[in-house]
Amino acid sequence: MAESKPAMRKPEFTKVNQLRPGTSGHTLTVKVVSSKTVLQKGRAAGSQVRQMRLAECLVGDETGMIVFTARNEQVDLMKPDTTVILRNAKIDMFKGSMRLAVDKWGRIEVTDPADFTVKEDNNLSLIEYELVTVVEE
Repeated sequence: MAESKPAMRKPEFTKVNQLRPGTSGHTLTVKVVSSKTVLQKGRAAGSQVRQMRLAECLVGDETGMIVFTARNEQVDLMKPDTTVILRNAKIDMFKGSMRLAVDKWGRIEVTDPADFTVKEDNNLSLIEYELVTVVEE
C-alpha cells in the first residue's frame, strides 16, 4: 500500500529586523552587501587535504542588515550584489553580537536579483547583547 507524503508547507519568509538572539529556522531573501574572507587553512585529513574557509558577509534587506558567517562552499555563493535565499538559517552569538549562519541542515540558493535596496543604517550585528540570568524567588 502506497503511503501519501505529507504536503510540504510553504516557507514563511522572515525580515532581517525580526531576527532575535537564539532563534533558528529562518527563511530569508537577502542581498549580499560585502564579503570578506577571515580564515582559510588546509588540514590534512587522511590522504586528502581539506580546506577550511570562513567569510564574514554583510547581508540585508529593506528592513536592515546583519553579518552572515559563510563556511567552506558557502563562501563561493556569497558574492557582493548577489541575491540569495537562506533556508533554515539560525542566529549564532559571537562576542555578544548576532551572526546569521546556515549549517548542514540549511541551504543557500542564489536567486534572481531582488528589487529592494538594503537599509544600511540598521545593522543588527552592531547591537551588543548580554546574557542575564533571572533568579525567581
